Amino acid sequence: MSVRRLGAPRPAQVQAGSGGCPEAVAGEAVDAVAEEWVVEDRWWTGRPLRRRYFELILAGGRNVVVFRDLGSGAWLEQRS
Repeated sequence: MSVRRLGAPRPAQVQAGSGGCPEAVAGEAVDAVAEEWVVEDRWWTGRPLRRRYFELILAGGRNVVVFRDLGSGAWLEQRS
């Protein structure tokens, strides 16, 4: 039996502009940035967490939340 974490982030294909803001996700253009925030947590441990989140509205009307791991530079999609 395998265990799968609900809501676990998965890799995302994000094309970002010069300021780091997403311009497209999986080839679909970003229509609007609804919200942006930074999370810094577990700084007191050997594995701190630093992420820059974006809640986006894509051209097709779908809402998506992606984040950039500020440690590794990887883009991920946060699933609900």
